[in-house]
This record gives sequence, C-alpha cells and structure tokens, in this order.
Amino acid sequence: MNGEEEGRDDEEIVCLDGSFFINDDYQLTTFTFGSNVLQLFCLQSASTDFDLTGQLVWPGAMLMNDYLSKNAEMLKGCSIIELGSGVGVTGILCSRFCNQVVLTDHNEEVLKILKKNIELHASSENCAELVAEKLEWGNSDHINHIVQKYSEGFDLILGADIYILIVSFPFQQLSIPPLFNTVEQLLRLRGGKCKFILAYVSRAKTMDSLISREATQNRMRMNEVLGTRAVVGNLEGVIFEVALQ
Repeated sequence: MNGEEEGRDDEEIVCLDGSFFINDDYQLTTFTFGSNVLQLFCLQSASTDFDLTGQLVWPGAMLMNDYLSKNAEMLKGCSIIELGSGVGVTGILCSRFCNQVVLTDHNEEVLKILKKNIELHASSENCAELVAEKLEWGNSDHINHIVQKYSEGFDLILGADIYILIVSFPFQQLSIPPLFNTVEQLLRLRGGKCKFILAYVSRAKTMDSLISREATQNRMRMNEVLGTRAVVGNLEGVIFEVALQ
C-alpha cells in the first residue's frame, strides 16, 4: 500500500464523539410506594449506550420498593449498601428508615445523576446519610475501598434488576461471577450476619439457572420470600433473600 492509499484509508475512519451515545435529558419524576412519595431525576427511555441502563427505573426496582415499603420495620436503624443503584430510587427510599445508605454504581455517567438525586434529598429532615461510591463488581480496588471505608460492614445488601444489562446483552453474562464474588465479600464483613436482598425479574431461563448456580458455587443459599411473586410489566418477579451457608 502506497502513501496515497494510506491517506485515503485514514480519511475514511470516522471517530464518533462519546456524547453521541448519551442522553442526559433527565426528567423529575414522581414515584409512590405505599405512603412514601419520592421525586427523582431519571430518563423515560434508555440511552443509545447499553451500559447506561442505570439511567432508568426498571421493574425490579418497583418490585423491591413495594416490598420494602410494606416491610419498612426491617430497615429501621440499619446500614445498607445497594449494588447497581442507578438513579437511586431504592436507596433513597431506604434512607427514610435507615441510619446509613451507601449507593453504588460503576458507570461515571450514571454516578452523575445518582449524586444529583442524592443532593435533591440530602436536605430532608427524615433522610439518613446518603453516600455514592463507585463499585464495579469484581474490581479489587473498588471492593477494597468499600471494605476499608465501611469496615463495620452492613446489615443489608440490596440489588434490584442489577442483571438487566446481562440479560439484554448475553456477552455480559461474564458479569454474574464478579457480582456474586462482590456480594460474598460484603456478606463476610459482619461474619455472615448480613443478608443480600435481590429483586429478581425473570427474563430468560438460562439466566435463572445461572444465578442459582453461581449462588451455590459461592456457598450461598437463596430463599424465595413467600408472597412476593408478582407480575411486573409482563414478566414475573420475586424477592430472594441470599445469605452465606
């Protein structure tokens, strides 16, 4: 290939601005869970970038928040960490009952809207301490930061529809092992005296078996919370309590 041909090839390379994939036209949206009314900024539809699913409030979060609002006594005085917080609808609801809520996500763009929503509620008199942390599942640096900063551990770990990206994009199924590895390390902070509450919406049978298998391999037991099976959208959802064996 001569220089002229190389020049033509270079001219044909198109570099896209990353902002092309990002929709940040957030709308202040009202959510009601029992007697609790929350307002948060979120999108009504997803960004072009599949990694920005956290900009939405997914059905699993609605299932989780309905469950928590009906069982708010379990939250009183607790310290909670939420995985894949997205815009923060679950963690912010919990802050009305808990002592401390740590909301986490791995995506910088999602963390921006999460922090904006935290600021929106931080001045509330009945709101616990809300903190946003970057946490990519399986990332040892991120996990070590959380473990060292919150060395006393947590009473509850929450996750709602946190595998949605994995279901939508099968090549992301590799994220399941790091997720459960992260959960295991967080559960061990209090010597296993901690529970992982997972709001699970079934979208693929292969994912159902993968979640169950990974929990078993990490020496965890998954118990379905009776009476929590519900139809969310057109899918079946359920609440699981996950603990170390």
